[in-house]
Amino acid sequence: MARQMGPVCRLCRREGTKLFLKGERCHSEKCAIERRNFPPGQHGQARRPRMLGYGVQLREKQKVRRIYGILEGQFRRYFEKAAVKKGITGELLLQFLERRLDNVVHRMGLASSRAQGRQAVRHGHFQVNGRKVDIPSYIVKPGDIVEVRPGSRENKTLLANRDASAHQAIPSWIDLDRDNLRAKILSNPQRQEIAQPIQEQLIVELYSK
Repeated sequence: MARQMGPVCRLCRREGTKLFLKGERCHSEKCAIERRNFPPGQHGQARRPRMLGYGVQLREKQKVRRIYGILEGQFRRYFEKAAVKKGITGELLLQFLERRLDNVVHRMGLASSRAQGRQAVRHGHFQVNGRKVDIPSYIVKPGDIVEVRPGSRENKTLLANRDASAHQAIPSWIDLDRDNLRAKILSNPQRQEIAQPIQEQLIVELYSK
């Protein structure tokens, strides 16, 4: 994944909704959507143009890409994998995205955002089924054990995130042992547990043209 060098709050403003890219800041009054809910740029305060058809589908795809921090090529490959599997393509696409290791770390409450989860994985702080995994796009499957490696159990950032997320609801497909910084993947993610307003059918329509 190429680095996002600019301020990520601009991405939320561009999509007109919270993408939760900066952890706790997104839940505070400092959130860019709370302060300046209009697109970035010189003409941002002009009324948002009305979009139809392709424009609506494109913006939905861009929004989901930005939520999970994925480039276009990889996102399309996830769609192609979902399209050939038996089931509802849009829901299967979201399952692939949710099962990425960087997202699982975020869902476990050990990273305040997916970007921070991606960094923690790259730095080698996690293992899956007892083996070190430093690939953020690694796809977990039911039965996998995701845990902090022994040498990283005293990492201050991971521990601070664990304590700060004590109130956070954990998806039912993850069995979290918060004290031991460990989780078991029980099943594939369920669509109703993805709280952000995503209309995956628009993405299916876009790529099916």
